[in-house]
Amino acid sequence: MLTTIAFDGDDTLWHNERIFAATQARFEDLLRPYAADVDIHDRLFRTEKKNLALFGYGVKGFTLSMIETALEITDHRIHGESIARILQWGREMLAEPVEPLTDVRETLQALHGSYHLIVITKGDLFDQENKVARSGLADLFNRVEIVSEKDEATYRDILARSGTKPEAFVMVGNSLRSDILPVLSLGARAVHIEYEITWAHEDAEKPADSSGRFWRLDHIGALPSLIRRIDAMDPMLRS
Repeated sequence: MLTTIAFDGDDTLWHNERIFAATQARFEDLLRPYAADVDIHDRLFRTEKKNLALFGYGVKGFTLSMIETALEITDHRIHGESIARILQWGREMLAEPVEPLTDVRETLQALHGSYHLIVITKGDLFDQENKVARSGLADLFNRVEIVSEKDEATYRDILARSGTKPEAFVMVGNSLRSDILPVLSLGARAVHIEYEITWAHEDAEKPADSSGRFWRLDHIGALPSLIRRIDAMDPMLRS
């Protein structure tokens, strides 16, 4: 039977990307006097992408990438006080309240006790642990997995350590690249719930054919009824 439901954290359980977008807008305003003809948005994205292997995901890597981009775009002419402002923005992002999305708590409560519920989130260990704790949702999960990357190897390891077969596992998330495609590749199931903003790094093509293992929902509140349908219609899970 279907035993395990995993959830992405950022922008699936609580708001996150809009905090990054707001800070990026401030950053672009800060640099525009130095480089009116430069695509600051693209330059920052390319710097972030280059730095992922070193800094990983999250606010700290984003802040360091903003500083590096500012120095490069201004040929190191940017004032120290502006660098201090960028650092302060990073601190403010880390201190932002963790606001669960609409219907998240009710959805988790409806599933809690009937399924093994996991958070699988990537990013800075301290920051993600802090988000889970401050979300007020920690008591509804059986386990929390904080990982540096979400790829096939990561999901395969999580399933192996928990003794969960792919056909008994469903991943719920907003990122096609991180939450959906690797899970489908393992033969598991995935539910995509799009967020209002998607970071360009997480963009990917929608799965063409997943043999009834992929669903899209408009909001997380529809998840419990979908889970019941999956359990009811799939003889493989009932065997």
